[in-house]
Amino acid sequence: MKIEFTKMHGAGNDYIYVNTLKYPLVQPEAFAKEWSKPHTGIGSDGLVLIEPSEKGDFSMRIFNADGSEAMMCGNASRCVGKYLYEYGLTDKKEIALETLSGIKTLYLHLQGENVDSVTVDMGAPRDIRTVDLGNGYLFREGTAVNMGNP
Repeated sequence: MKIEFTKMHGAGNDYIYVNTLKYPLVQPEAFAKEWSKPHTGIGSDGLVLIEPSEKGDFSMRIFNADGSEAMMCGNASRCVGKYLYEYGLTDKKEIALETLSGIKTLYLHLQGENVDSVTVDMGAPRDIRTVDLGNGYLFREGTAVNMGNP
């Protein structure tokens, strides 16, 4: 089975993007692990699925290179905005993107017919008072901020 993909990066986060409206993937965790391998795969930080949404215009799911699902990535979201517009999936310049961290608004900035840049409204940062480092260690000094993907 052939699956078309696009590899894009935003500020160094490079992902493989698949339009699941055309190419539905079963077990995306396995694809993310296999395709993300640097020497025997495509090589990437993971796999981004562009999907339909009942809550927004489109939905984005992210699978890291180890197969785990991430909640959100601002850089991947920006790439999704460019993908959606330049592949003709939308003509909107403001896109509601559903993520596991909620709806994020993408603002597309055009240069002619091409997307020059995308801004993402990540929402207000949430302060995290304590960070659990595992094995019974809690980090209480400093400030940690959650922007949707802790």
